Amino acid sequence: MTLITVGVMALIIGGIWTGQGMNLIPGSFMTGSKMWLFIGLILAIVGIILIMFGLRRPGRGRTTK
Repeated sequence: MTLITVGVMALIIGGIWTGQGMNLIPGSFMTGSKMWLFIGLILAIVGIILIMFGLRRPGRGRTTK
């Protein structure tokens, strides 16, 4: 569950940073900066990977005997 939570947070923040880097979300020093576009894309990809690992982890929700 922790991997999924962290992954969702990374995906949301990465999406916001990507939007600012693409000049879609104005009002920040990050607006229009290609550096924040790439940082946001990388963070969003990491978030997706974390979510996938969190969902595929064996033994989720099972109790051991």
